[in-house]
Amino acid sequence: MNDIIEKVENFIKKYKINGEVIIGFSGGADSMCLLDVMQKLAPKYNISLTAAHLNHNWRGEQSSQDEQNCKKFCHNRGINFYSETLPDDIPHTETAAREARYNFFENCANKFNSGFVLTAHNASDNAETVLYRIFKGTGTNGLVGIKKHREIYYRPLLEVFREDIENYCKKNNLTPNIDSSNFDIKYNRNFIRHEILDMAAKKINPDVMTALNRLSELAAETEEIADEYINIIKTDIKNAEGIDAKRFAKLSKALQNRLIYEMFQDYSLDVDSGKINRVREFINEASALKSPAKYSLNDIFTLYAGRNFISIQKNSDKIDFSISVKDTGIYQTPFGKFIIEECKSIPQNIKKTDESYAYVQLNDINFILRTRLDGDVIQPLGMKGHQKLKKYLNEKKLASYEKDRLIVLARGKEIYWAAGCGLSEKIRAGEKPTHVLKFIKREVGNGN
Repeated sequence: MNDIIEKVENFIKKYKINGEVIIGFSGGADSMCLLDVMQKLAPKYNISLTAAHLNHNWRGEQSSQDEQNCKKFCHNRGINFYSETLPDDIPHTETAAREARYNFFENCANKFNSGFVLTAHNASDNAETVLYRIFKGTGTNGLVGIKKHREIYYRPLLEVFREDIENYCKKNNLTPNIDSSNFDIKYNRNFIRHEILDMAAKKINPDVMTALNRLSELAAETEEIADEYINIIKTDIKNAEGIDAKRFAKLSKALQNRLIYEMFQDYSLDVDSGKINRVREFINEASALKSPAKYSLNDIFTLYAGRNFISIQKNSDKIDFSISVKDTGIYQTPFGKFIIEECKSIPQNIKKTDESYAYVQLNDINFILRTRLDGDVIQPLGMKGHQKLKKYLNEKKLASYEKDRLIVLARGKEIYWAAGCGLSEKIRAGEKPTHVLKFIKREVGNGN
């Protein structure tokens, strides 16, 4: 009993938990134990508790009774209690319940201005999670199991087994709710808990829970080593567009798979080994194409890959903007920073005028900085006539999202510079450039 209090107190010290704290309180043995322990420790660490109860509304009157039991428990203890009830149209699935629960907790954190949401996941839960992920084929990273800390979520009982929690409740005269759905083996977690793990304990290893938690610890250590190495690789192959496709192609299959996994994690995308393999094959096939290909990841994100880059982009409407440029200086755009400045010295090599900088000859500065429009034209370097910008960009093999993020310097419908793509003959520098144009792309981020 005291061992549980000691573990939770050490957890509070380690993660510096204080102030307003939310406890996910279903009223079951796990959360009742956690709430009881936290109330005992709260005065010592200047903690104010709120017990947050989500009524999933799956079991009719039984669900309502559970909520009332939780409310009564908190009232008798002088603990702040807050609850919500889910509508009837929420699907009765483990995934839907989990999403609703975490949305509820985040709303509670905002409502009560708290940076700490404590949930009562325990060592037995972790063992079940590891086994479940083994069956799902999520790879070594899935073996890490439930993390003690992720964003605003903290799990002080993760080193305590369910049996010890139940004993704590008995010794402290706590009367938890009994959720009948926890015994329904149609749910995957319950099937693992009541069928597979029980059988494994009887036939293979009576201490199977400890063994699975030890596996989780070893996986976490291995992942920490892998993360250090992967971060070095990511720094080396990252470019303004995302990942350098040529450097990616030189990596081993294992490293390619890991980098794809990391990309999916960055964008909170569902991932499994099958999807990783399909995406890797797509990227490698796309590296031989003249123009970037796209792979739909879901309704929100698309992966683009080609000879030069690999990037995940949000499926969003084109962002239109218009900025008047009448003098030298720095101009901020939604996609990066445009700079126009006087050329104070003649560069040694001014042939490279179609990249993210250009040396130009300007008689005056009077332009509009914007995204492309229908009807835009450009007179490419070395050409006497004009060409439609749309055709010009198609010849450059730009991906659709690149076209939507293209920054152009224009007068009316005539384009004088398409940043990172091409320069107009009309402002060719010759031997004496007057100005330098630069465009610094905003760092690629999670869907930005």
